[in-house]
Amino acid sequence: MKILVTPTSLQEGKKSAALDALKEFSNDLIYNPAGRPLTEDELIPLLKDCDGYLAGLDYVTEKVLKACNNLKMISRYGAGVDRVDLAAAKENKIIVTNTPGVNAVAVAELAMGLTLSAARRISSLDRKTRNGEWTRSTGIELGGKTMGIMGLGAIGKNVARYAQGFGMKVMAYDPYINEAYAKDNNIVVASFDEVVKNADVISLHLPLTPETKHLISKEVMEKMKSSVILINTSRGGIIDEEAAYELLKNSKLGGLGLDAFENEPPTNSPLFELDNVVVTPHTGAHTKEATDNMADAAVKNLIDVLSGNDCPFIVNK
Repeated sequence: MKILVTPTSLQEGKKSAALDALKEFSNDLIYNPAGRPLTEDELIPLLKDCDGYLAGLDYVTEKVLKACNNLKMISRYGAGVDRVDLAAAKENKIIVTNTPGVNAVAVAELAMGLTLSAARRISSLDRKTRNGEWTRSTGIELGGKTMGIMGLGAIGKNVARYAQGFGMKVMAYDPYINEAYAKDNNIVVASFDEVVKNADVISLHLPLTPETKHLISKEVMEKMKSSVILINTSRGGIIDEEAAYELLKNSKLGGLGLDAFENEPPTNSPLFELDNVVVTPHTGAHTKEATDNMADAAVKNLIDVLSGNDCPFIVNK
């Protein structure tokens, strides 16, 4: 079977037990030549003759899927499937799987890291100190503040636990929230507006859908505390970045931590000018432990489906 492998951390020449298992299953592997997520026009010539597809953060559109008549399944390397047209996959009888929960600790830890960095302006102070400046900067403490979590899934639950470890109160909004879990773990169940208006830090753990596109709009951000720290380690596009820039520049937001951007990689973003912004290159899931776990799970899903075995992680039944 011919299989395309596009995650940047799963490429030819890299040592990986998961890749070894995949090579045992197939001797016809195609790799990502770009070293970044692929566009639909880049994907089609690579994928059109493949039976299986181990997918990174590529844009798997209806155009791509219609051009790939041999394709039987897409195994997403990660939990998010927002860049895969699930309806078109189902229409073309292509099974899509994911690996939920395996990167939850990694992403949650980065969310807390971005929170700390924004609260104390660690990254900007690091740059200035290296450049010979000896800047005095007054940050804020997290203890006693309120962490507002939007999306109380596996990642959000870990963020809640870590925030409580810093002595923070935690409130969470999720349209499908498990109220019993929240009660047992001292998490206040809140509406979207309650989190927006009352949290000192807001951490986003939501999928990108038509409903969540620019969910954090200018109007929403204007309702937040002017000192709020906004963190996004989920998907770019949930925050209106242009509006966030204007509000940050005018001290209407306290800080911003981004691991995901509307356009990736971002180029010439005005956000980069600001000391109260800390950014990382969509690296939340990239710890050794998480990448190993994701690779193992994604390869197992692919082999199970293509071998006709049961797979509990099919997302487009």
